[in-house]
Amino acid sequence: MPLIAVIQNYVKKNDLLEEQEIIDAIFLASVLPGPMAFNVVVGVGYRLHDIKGALVCGLGVILPTFILVLGLSVAYFHWGQIPVVERLFMGFTPAMIAIVISAAWSMARKTIKGVPEIVISLAACAVLLGFGSFYSTIGIVLGSSLVGWLLFRNSITTPPEPSELTPPVEPQSEPQSSSKNKLLSVSLLPAMWLLTVQPGLVLKLFTTFAAMSLTLFGSGYVFIPIIQDLVVHNQGWVTNKEFIDGLAISQITPGPILITSAFIGYKVAGLLGALSATVGMFLPPALLMLVGTYFLNNLKKSAVVKAALRGVRPAVVGMLIAAAFLVGSTVPQHWASVVILAAALIAIIRFHVDVALIIPIAGVVGIALY
Repeated sequence: MPLIAVIQNYVKKNDLLEEQEIIDAIFLASVLPGPMAFNVVVGVGYRLHDIKGALVCGLGVILPTFILVLGLSVAYFHWGQIPVVERLFMGFTPAMIAIVISAAWSMARKTIKGVPEIVISLAACAVLLGFGSFYSTIGIVLGSSLVGWLLFRNSITTPPEPSELTPPVEPQSEPQSSSKNKLLSVSLLPAMWLLTVQPGLVLKLFTTFAAMSLTLFGSGYVFIPIIQDLVVHNQGWVTNKEFIDGLAISQITPGPILITSAFIGYKVAGLLGALSATVGMFLPPALLMLVGTYFLNNLKKSAVVKAALRGVRPAVVGMLIAAAFLVGSTVPQHWASVVILAAALIAIIRFHVDVALIIPIAGVVGIALY
């Protein structure tokens, strides 16, 4: 939810999409398998600029983190230790709480229009805080959909909305195609050494992580025990200590926690293994998200679906509030946390500072204050 909150803040500030479209992407990602936050990114990208938008947004959220995790993995397996950046990341936590709160506030102003929406939002928050599993997430989405249909089905009209139409695909020009071929021919030369890696092992990494990503639902934290059992006890690719250290590396870098797949893939088969495991973890559910988004755009014209989504939207607000509490439970018990949280909230809500600046500034302040 923090990553989703960052997306929501940026898209809203730059007036790229209607806020309801973002919430619809969250709804779809919640009921599909795979990493929820990454699926939301792909869905938002598709709504912005069709397939090309989904590709750019997906790479934008994964590639920087992949490079960071790969670099730390190389350092870890060569020198056996993780760089100490504890105070830097202590500053990130209260800033993330501020981002989530501001996203919840923004969504609430547009989606909560009466007592039924307030009740749905509070119920979703209570369920997520009380149970905190991916089953409860699915239950919230399905339950709020049913409640929305029961409460609002008679008040929904069905005129098609221009913003819901799938953006047209722009034809690519010939010069772009030729430049891509040139780039491919050049980039393949320095990568020939990758062929020395056992292709069967690389393929096994891809299929293993792809199978996991298509059979699991919810946030990345739900995946951890299942991945641990498979890669530690079943395949024996990493030791239990290495797996825990890989999680730590994924936690001190921005992006989805499931980028741990790059750490495991690097241990097994080097650079190509890291790439294969990461693609396997994120690509199959992203393709499923694209298909789901296409059909959702058409289904949203239905009065039944619109009523169901009207119930889901306040539930998302409640889930964001719960996320703020959950992230807050890990915040350092220090006066500096209050200072960073308050300053970040004022900067985002009052002065509309870009959240991309909030996080690094909070980290630097954390180094100074903690």
